[in-house]
Amino acid sequence: MDVIVSRSGGLAGTRLTWEVRVDEQPDPDEWYILIDEIPWGEPPPLPPEPDRFVYRIRCEPHEATLAERQLTGPWRQLVDRVQETTDPERHGRSEPRPPRPAR
Repeated sequence: MDVIVSRSGGLAGTRLTWEVRVDEQPDPDEWYILIDEIPWGEPPPLPPEPDRFVYRIRCEPHEATLAERQLTGPWRQLVDRVQETTDPERHGRSEPRPPRPAR
């Protein structure tokens, strides 16, 4: 099983992606317990905020998109654990910037 966390947004707009193969970890049972604790169908309520990070968490067959402030409890534990386990892959800006007006 793979857990993929992507973080986008913020002022720079860079997207980072972390991917962990749970079965290759020294403690896969702990990963599975944590993944089972996630309330996949009920992310914490909070509308996304401008210029803040947004996290997309994928773990087949589950997927959720949460604003930075929604990462609480097991959501935060899973994201922290993924980020501590592997280095991120960097991608360009998540959205192209509009062109600057000519002066």
